[in-house]
Order: sequence, then structure tokens, then C-alpha cells
Amino acid sequence: MQDILLLADKVRNTLFLGESHFREFKSALEGRPDNKKPRLTKSICADIGEGLVSFANADGGAILIGVEDDGRITGVPHKEEDISAMLNAVQTHVYQGQQLPITQASKLELDGKIVLYFSVNKGTTMIYQLPDGRCVRRRDKATLPASIYAIQFERQEIRSREFDSQFVDGAGVPDLDLRLLQGIADNYIKGLSIERYLQQVGLAEYGLNGLRLRRAALLLFAADIDKWHPRCQVRFLKVNGNSLEAGDKYNVISDDTVRGNIFDLVLKSWEHLRSYLAFKTQFGANAQFEQKYIYPEDAVREAILNAIAHRDYSVMNPIEIFIFNDRMEIKSPGALLSTLTINNLYELEGSHESRNSLIARVLKENNLMRELGEGMKRIFRLMEEKELSRPELYSNGLWFRVTLSNKTIFNSKEIEWLRQFETLNLSKNQKQIILLGMSGKKISPSDIFKALNIGINETETYTKEVTPLINMGILESFITAAKAQQLAKDSHQSKKDIPRYQVKLP
Repeated sequence: MQDILLLADKVRNTLFLGESHFREFKSALEGRPDNKKPRLTKSICADIGEGLVSFANADGGAILIGVEDDGRITGVPHKEEDISAMLNAVQTHVYQGQQLPITQASKLELDGKIVLYFSVNKGTTMIYQLPDGRCVRRRDKATLPASIYAIQFERQEIRSREFDSQFVDGAGVPDLDLRLLQGIADNYIKGLSIERYLQQVGLAEYGLNGLRLRRAALLLFAADIDKWHPRCQVRFLKVNGNSLEAGDKYNVISDDTVRGNIFDLVLKSWEHLRSYLAFKTQFGANAQFEQKYIYPEDAVREAILNAIAHRDYSVMNPIEIFIFNDRMEIKSPGALLSTLTINNLYELEGSHESRNSLIARVLKENNLMRELGEGMKRIFRLMEEKELSRPELYSNGLWFRVTLSNKTIFNSKEIEWLRQFETLNLSKNQKQIILLGMSGKKISPSDIFKALNIGINETETYTKEVTPLINMGILESFITAAKAQQLAKDSHQSKKDIPRYQVKLP
């Protein structure tokens, strides 16, 4: 029983780890540093309700009352009746008739001071609201307003959201990859046992019959994944052509599958896919042969990781990756969650919702995932930096797909024009400027601002891209600034709208 994680130990571990997407600290004091006094009980209760609702509407989490933002314990110096009111805030400070999925609401003493500890699971059956009807959701270290209408749950979605947090009968610690797990536990908090680590991150709980594992623990760390999930797999299909044929014309030339727990799958999937991505070896600038890839390596890694982390594990199908001649399609079981839309993802504002909150948490805290919600933004940015077409996203009721194209953003005519400048090692932005001068077209500063997709006042970016082109002699000014000013005055235009530049071939 020495492996039972006591509440005091769990709270101390939480203090050590600090605030995050899953943890929040709240002081019970207010005032100047030299004259602190207890905060109003109703204010603390409001913080408790708002924090727990925001965690329940996101990925679950914990709140500590009596702790400063930096983790210092300052305690809750209130009367017993006030502390009772705070502990009862899990019921009084949530919308009438709703019951939060609370796992802990306790008072304990640490270092001679009273601390209150609350933890809540991710909600799977409803959207939680504050007493006044407001809806909030946790994102990184902040509690943000959310639209209740954007958080809808369907029957299959509820099942998929609950899947990784369900307890699995007959599963125990010996069923896990103990070497992998101990390394991860040590990296989390040095010296933490496997059993205590699993409890600390919510992957297991002690019951009457011992430690009970949640399904996420098996998906992440199972020694024999086939025993617990026969489709924890990634299937790779190499297609000869740009479309998949059937029957006598079936054109899949290789069909391979890798399997393993999630940590294994992340590594094995990338290693397997690399052989499909390399297309030639070039003599690089450092006088060594370099392997070049059709797609940005990090974009592909991110897309695979997103598929593994966010797929619907309640659906017994593998992730499928189709490698066509002109594109790659990464297809994940399970529709896009109803809290997200394709437009949300295209807007690249970090829209995020974890179907598998426990899995996402472990991957994030082991630095396999970056900030939650940033993966799609990173994929789009990396593709753009390599001058490849924008990724395409698609979802139906059964699966979600990301398509990465190996086609350049430039058409054949533009490529032919740019080929004349290829020895100059121009940036993507500089190429966009050079394209403005095709067929001898005269270029205005406004044209350049539009080509760079920046505001008319973002002169720093403008200067950074334009000045080197002028210095290289390929962007020429054919009228002076004074002349442009006079023309603008005569024609009642902005000076930035007056064509001043032309492109000169190197």
C-alpha cells in the first residue's frame, strides 16, 4: 500500500509542477505585501466555481486555494464556516441543476497552513455554466469566455470523449512497459514511482481491489497493445498515381502497418514514413550530400502526432496514411469534434479541443506536443515556408483528414520567371515581390504591401524584404521619391499607390 498516492503528496507534486493548462493556484489573501488580509469568502467561492467550470469544459484540472502564483503556500486563514462554504462552492457556484465531475474537494494542512484542493474531470455529457449562465473554458494558463452553443455533444462523441478515461478491468501495472514508464516518471518528478506517477496524472486510482488503470494508461504505455486495442496502428499505403483505383486497376504498390502503444507509435510511424518522403540526394552548401524531402519533416511529424493524439480510439480502425505522387493524406478515425469546425482550424487561431484529454496531457507534459491547439498552425506555417500549397482539411461523420500537397504555390509561368533568379537565394516574400514585375509591370509600394500580406503601416517588414532586392540591383527605382510625391499630389492619390519600381533580370 506504500504506492498509494496520499492527497498531501499529490498536492505537493502539484505545487512543484506549477501552474499550467491543467493546474491553477489562487491566493486567499489580498492587500499590500506588508498588510495582507483574508479575501472575501464570496470572491474565493466565485474563483473556485469559475476555475472548475473552465477545467470541466476543457481537459480537466486542479485548483489550489491558499497558494500564490509562484507556488508559495500562504494558507487559508478563514473561519471554519467560511472554509465549508468554499468547499461547497463545487455545488453553489455552478449553474442550477448541474453537477460538476468533481474528483476531489478537500481541506488539508501543509507546512502548518490550511490549503484547499479541488480537482475535476473533463466533462463529457454536458456543457457547464456559472450561476449567471456564463460559459468559460480553460486555455493554457487562462480562463476564457466560451460560447455554450459551440460546445455540443452527440452520442458517439460522448462515447469517444469518455473512452480514454474509463477504467479497464483486469489491467494492472505489469501490463505496462515498465522501463518506458519509469523513465517518464523520473523525468516528471525525480524518484516518483510508477504507481504514484499514474495517480498523479490521473491515469490510475486506488480502489478496494488495488490500483485501477484507465484506458489511457494502456494506450500510452501497454507492453502488448494488441491485447488492449487491436487497432492502435498506423497503416501506410503507397499509391502509384494521384488517385486510388479499384479492382483490376488497383494501384497500391505497398501496404504496411506499424503498431504499438502511443509512445512507440509516434516514433515508429515517423521512422517508417521517412522512406517514402526522401526523393533525392543533393550536394549541399556545406559540401556534403544532403537528403532532401518532398514535405517539411516537422510538418509531417506534427500531422502524425495530431492524428495519434486526437483520433477516436473507441473506433476500431487504424490511422491511414495514403502517399500519392502529388500529395499525402493522413486520415484519422472519428469525426472532428463538434466544438470545432474546419473554418476554426483554417483561421489558425489555435482552436483546440482534446477528445482524449488524458492522452493529450501526458504527451504535452512530455514535450511531444507543444502548446495545445498550436499543431495545426505549425503545419500551415511550415508548408508556407517551404512554398508548398496550403494544407486541405476535411471531416465527415466517420473520419478527419489532413492533406499535404507537394505542389509549389507558384504556377508554371511563375516558376519559369523565378528560375532566372534562383542563384540569388531569395526568400519567399522576395519571390512574391519579384513576381509583381513579370512582363515588365511597374510596381508601386502598395502592390508590395499586398503581395506580402501586411498592413500599409508595417514598414519594418517592407524594408526588410525590399532593401536587399534594391541592393542586389534586381529591384530598380525608375522615378525619385520627390517625383512620386508630386505625381501623387497631382492625381490625388497616396504616394504608396504610385508605381516606382521595376524588376531587372540578374
